Amino acid sequence: MKKITIIGGSGTVGDILFERLQNNYDVLVLDKNIKNNTSTHRYVDATDFKQLASEMPKDTDVIINLLRIDTAHAIEPEEVFDQMTDVFFKATYYIMLIATKYKIPKVIFASSNHVTDYYEENGHSKLEREITTKDYPYPKGLYGVLKIASEQAGFIFSLHSDLSIINIRIGSVPEKNEEDALKHDDRLTRTLLSREDLVEFFSAAIEAKVKFGTYYGVSNNNNKPWDISNAIEDLGYAPKRIHAETHPTYDNTL
Repeated sequence: MKKITIIGGSGTVGDILFERLQNNYDVLVLDKNIKNNTSTHRYVDATDFKQLASEMPKDTDVIINLLRIDTAHAIEPEEVFDQMTDVFFKATYYIMLIATKYKIPKVIFASSNHVTDYYEENGHSKLEREITTKDYPYPKGLYGVLKIASEQAGFIFSLHSDLSIINIRIGSVPEKNEEDALKHDDRLTRTLLSREDLVEFFSAAIEAKVKFGTYYGVSNNNNKPWDISNAIEDLGYAPKRIHAETHPTYDNTL
């Protein structure tokens, strides 16, 4: 059974992945918000290189990097910039350094659709076609800039080491019930990554034989703004939620 270490796994996405991935994998969550260590959840400050290195199991097969902090503005003040850089770039670099040191084969990085959000408005592509990972990144804020930087740092590691890097530019994953969220958020009908497809996407990434790749993580929604064809071809991603607007019997069981 493969061993998966999720870093920053105490949020919505981390909770979903932990709950479902443990059916097929040995999963450990490392996060700064964990107060009481257990066999499956341990405290770690990923911005502390020595602490992260000491807590990272050396027999990990795949690291999933879900690190995040809340950010509200396109241009942030100095103290927020420093915090964001520590979490979104420095810690990401630390994770890949440690993976290389311990010969951990793969890192899956939770990037964001915000790396190209200049091309998107209210869940609609402004390019008159779906946005692809080949389109030049144009973010509208610091958050997207740091995600791009981390994606490119991953490319360097894939180029100069044996490390496999998969970047997933995640769409929208609601914290609460999807059906209720879809009723109140028009954009979400196009940008949703359903819980079922979230698990399917990361499971496909865990098993894929890809040295380096960047993909949009979104369900196969009607009028979605992002292209998922390379994820289907490279990773074997098979979205379960297909055109929900024309399939009202979609079963949201997660």
